Amino acid sequence: MATGIRDKVVVIGMGCTRFGERWESSAENLMVEAFQEALADAGIEKSQVEAAWLATCLNEINVGKSALPLSNTLRLPNIPVTRVENFCASGTEAFRGACYAVASGAYDICLALGVEKLKDTGYGGLPAQGSGIGALPWLWMPNMTAPGTFAMLASSYAASYRIKNEDLKRAMAHVSTKSHANGAKNPKAHLRKAVTVDQVMAAPIIAHPLGLFDCCGVSDGSAAAIVTTPQIARELGKKDLVSVKALQLALSNGAEAQFDQWAGDHFITTSKAAARAYSEAGVKDPRQEISMMELHDCFSITELVTYEDLHISARGRAVHDILDGFYDLAGTIPCQPDGGLKCFGHPIGASGLRMLYEMYLQFHGKAGARQLANPRLGLTHNLGGMPFNNISSVTIVGRLDA
Repeated sequence: MATGIRDKVVVIGMGCTRFGERWESSAENLMVEAFQEALADAGIEKSQVEAAWLATCLNEINVGKSALPLSNTLRLPNIPVTRVENFCASGTEAFRGACYAVASGAYDICLALGVEKLKDTGYGGLPAQGSGIGALPWLWMPNMTAPGTFAMLASSYAASYRIKNEDLKRAMAHVSTKSHANGAKNPKAHLRKAVTVDQVMAAPIIAHPLGLFDCCGVSDGSAAAIVTTPQIARELGKKDLVSVKALQLALSNGAEAQFDQWAGDHFITTSKAAARAYSEAGVKDPRQEISMMELHDCFSITELVTYEDLHISARGRAVHDILDGFYDLAGTIPCQPDGGLKCFGHPIGASGLRMLYEMYLQFHGKAGARQLANPRLGLTHNLGGMPFNNISSVTIVGRLDA
């Protein structure tokens, strides 16, 4: 019988570049930067890494379709390397591959690295993605945009729970100002300037009710993790081990887009992935047991709705928890302590690993001005795709002995 991954894998080293407009660095430069930090942190030699996974989403403007760029760039010793892509969950997918390889006993030490170089395209936003997203070609919906579809999520959510537009806007503004305040404390964040609720509320509308500050941008960056078993980590002299408690993924099956049973006000996949992750990690009450979170805040409404999909805020009550400061840095469950996608940045292939990097720093007491007191369990969440057709991942990490 399957027993899951709980406490079978620990993270012994992590690295992350500064995210932002890294005009001076190629994707390969960013890979080296993240890997060197992870390798030094792990205190091992490159020759001890036995297999690696590379995450990059938009191969049209990055490193190509194969895994060779990681092997060549890092001069890895002719080991197996696999390139993975799963939209915005790509970094977590690389981490999952490395973790499962170690947990299976196939390898002792593995590397997961994500990278994306999005600022050198010559235009804003993301490039067109071939035939479209999943089974929904652009021919069917040529005017579809990410802000537009997530704006519909916001409107559907407000309608379902009869939330006034002003209240929803103010809650989303609080989400954004929180992330900006946290990002201002993070030297590796793309955006490091605090903003006020009034500034957010007065910003130009991108797709009603989403304004400029409700939308994350695109960034260049890379992040990496080195994983092994608890036994090997102890043999290497490692202490205070950060353990993987759960790692779950859920994908849409088409029901949201093709049938009328979904109200368009939440993410079915996140709810299912979260339930599986809590079961795997042995979490009974996430509102009481989770200490910190890094969520996929591609838009402020995404973060707001995800609080409920993670079964932390009750349905229709996230607005109230947000305005009460429940998710603030000094709140009950701090969310986006590093600034989130909104302010740390969103180089797609790296984002899942960047979230884990913040958890790792927090557990080791290395988060600087945003350090939390004695965190117990950390949760990261990725969402790739659109509200009606998406990928959700939920990872839970914590101290090995907890």
